[in-house]
Amino acid sequence: MYTIYIVDDEKDLLNLVKKYLEKEGYNVRTFLNGENAMKAISDKVHLWLLDIMLGGDINGYDLIKQIKKENPIPTIFISARDQEFDRVIGLEMGSDDYITKPFSMREMLLRVNNVIKRVYGDKENNLIHYEPYKIDKIKRMIFFNTLPISLTSKETDMVLLLIENINVSFTRDQLLNKVWGDNYFGSDRVVDDLIKRVRKKMPKFNIETIYGYGYRLS
Repeated sequence: MYTIYIVDDEKDLLNLVKKYLEKEGYNVRTFLNGENAMKAISDKVHLWLLDIMLGGDINGYDLIKQIKKENPIPTIFISARDQEFDRVIGLEMGSDDYITKPFSMREMLLRVNNVIKRVYGDKENNLIHYEPYKIDKIKRMIFFNTLPISLTSKETDMVLLLIENINVSFTRDQLLNKVWGDNYFGSDRVVDDLIKRVRKKMPKFNIETIYGYGYRLS
């Protein structure tokens, strides 16, 4: 099930959009202001619906900046303003679509479904089997048979990277850059520590050590 977060200071509209999205099969959480939404930026979400103009000190532009900084999650802007300038700014900031108020629920669902389909594709293609594990790339969940395994965000990033590159050898520096990012400054020993934790939680996940080089999944 895909998770969608909605931020809008119009309570009635917020509840109506939530109702229709839930009927469509989505898991939905709502926020009436930018301050509360900002606290949830690091949550595992598949799509944000952001009203541009919000009451308070944090608006939709502030939120999308932080969303794209934390994790490039798809976003759709909602606004009562139908000016080309606003649309251009929204696209430049990374929004995937733009809905102008007032809008029909049918239009909203169509736009949401199109973004979800374009970004995440076919659900079946997002399931990877590595016996006895099953990895759901979209939900970022890993199961041992049918039992979920509790992993941190970085542990999950490492598992996803390795499972999508079976038999590919990575140096520690490559893993450091791909999991922590180019802006990370610190020892590559964090890679060894992370691999150690993944092995402990997933003992049948065959991560090989290539001495003097790095790691690979086989």
